[in-house]
Amino acid sequence: MRRVDLADGAIAGAVGSTALNVVGFLDIALRARPASSTPEQTVGRLADIAHVNLGSEPRAATRRSGLGPLIGYGLGIAAGVAFAVYAGGRRQSLPLSTAVLGTGVMAMTDGSITALGISNPRTWGRSDWVSDIIPHLAYGLTAAATWNRLRRPSARHR
Repeated sequence: MRRVDLADGAIAGAVGSTALNVVGFLDIALRARPASSTPEQTVGRLADIAHVNLGSEPRAATRRSGLGPLIGYGLGIAAGVAFAVYAGGRRQSLPLSTAVLGTGVMAMTDGSITALGISNPRTWGRSDWVSDIIPHLAYGLTAAATWNRLRRPSARHR
């Protein structure tokens, strides 16, 4: 595995994370729904588990609101790097890689919040699932398209 492939995976993951956030914020704006508190709750739970003091309120709340999105970007970038290892430096089928990346990141985030006791996806309604699936598909599509765009075309396409 070449370092450039890992860097390209990180770039693809960052682009995918940006798309996920854009689609999520667009959903908030269009449906006038409140933003999720899940990222902040995740930071709070992880800080408690690691015995990290985030300070007194309201500083702790401010830190949680800043660290929550950063954890999301970190997860998205890490998934892009993992995809680079999986892809072995080669271009991939866009539909397949969209599904692998989108469902992979969704499984990691939903699995994390379930394991941390923050939410239980089995209790979610249709609207909750739509709010979760569509941004993760946007992540998968843009990360996969970016990965393929960063790959050199095959000899037959030159």
